[in-house]
Amino acid sequence: MSIWLQITSGRGPAECCRAAYHVMHIFIKEAKKNNLDVETLDVIEGKYPDTIKSALLAIYGNNIQNFIKSWEGTIQWVSKSPFRPMHKRRNWFIGISKFEPPEDDILLNKDFIFNTMKASGPGGQHVNTTNTAVRITHKPTGLVSIAQEERSQYMNKKLALTRVLKLIEQKQCDTKKEMQQNRWKTHNDLERGNSIRVFHGAKFKPS
Repeated sequence: MSIWLQITSGRGPAECCRAAYHVMHIFIKEAKKNNLDVETLDVIEGKYPDTIKSALLAIYGNNIQNFIKSWEGTIQWVSKSPFRPMHKRRNWFIGISKFEPPEDDILLNKDFIFNTMKASGPGGQHVNTTNTAVRITHKPTGLVSIAQEERSQYMNKKLALTRVLKLIEQKQCDTKKEMQQNRWKTHNDLERGNSIRVFHGAKFKPS
């Protein structure tokens, strides 16, 4: 069994990227202690050493669900900024989301329309010059999902597909419920104030 896990600093500052870097390594170390294998699929480096904007990991092994459940959600880092000593903020947040990777043959399903585009940052600034971002439309329902977090178009395609498949599943389970597409916008909307784990200080000591 395998599960994909995305660790993201959202659109947070360098401090969030530092948190994402250390949490990724803490997660990998803890996973190995639980006899799980971890493969790094993609990492987007941050501006400074020991910082990352996001990481996409594949987790393999038994009893993955319980382990992932203990990590999935918002992670809080309480620390003075290592980059801006005079900055008053002490709380930094990153997000961890799981995905069940779709089979490659689903990518050939004629019910899906795939469009590529340039990934963009805050304010419409382009973060790259190639068409790595992917938008997927499910023709029967009109549901749409977008992924632009990863550097690889193939990885973004898989992420977008997992998101639209989840939306389809939600619609099938309860068509009266409003589709919560914002749940998947992990690079834009981290849920603050409801942290599943909290780390403290430069050495990232857990609470």
